[in-house]
Amino acid sequence: MSTLALPFTKSAAKPGFDIGPVTRGLVAAVTILLTSAALLAIFRGVFGFAPAHPNIRELAIAIHVSTVLPAIPLGGYLLLAPKGGKRHKMLGKIWIGLMVTTATAAIFIKTSGSFSFIHIFVPLTLWSSYKVIASARAGDMKKHKQEILGLFFGALLIPGLVAFLLPGRLMNVMIFGWPA
Repeated sequence: MSTLALPFTKSAAKPGFDIGPVTRGLVAAVTILLTSAALLAIFRGVFGFAPAHPNIRELAIAIHVSTVLPAIPLGGYLLLAPKGGKRHKMLGKIWIGLMVTTATAAIFIKTSGSFSFIHIFVPLTLWSSYKVIASARAGDMKKHKQEILGLFFGALLIPGLVAFLLPGRLMNVMIFGWPA
């Protein structure tokens, strides 16, 4: 086979699913919004524009934040990029690892010494992560698509909005708080 024929050969990767244009737009908007908010919070915290938060030095919060921040754009990329190839599978494993680590770290974050309503997302994230892996291994791409969209919106969007919009939460203070 000549070099000229290579670009026209069929890919060995199995074709994955694609999301519709409305879902694609929503994924892109959520990814851009949450990633921008996270970068703004980091910028404000690093350069002293945000007040000190009492929980900023807790290990569980540091692990939680440091794993969820790359999970936001990576999850968006995985949903928007071509699926089924080696890159998708490798990055998907990394993304699931980030999500499981984020959820596990959240178990050790307690408001006033107890769990809060947002902790309901911990078992949902762990269960959905398992279902994402199981459906992909079984080759059930319809189920995989449902589970991955549920995990992205249910474990990143909803808790992310709560983290940024609920007064007193670290991300809320980093975005909207002003140093004294």
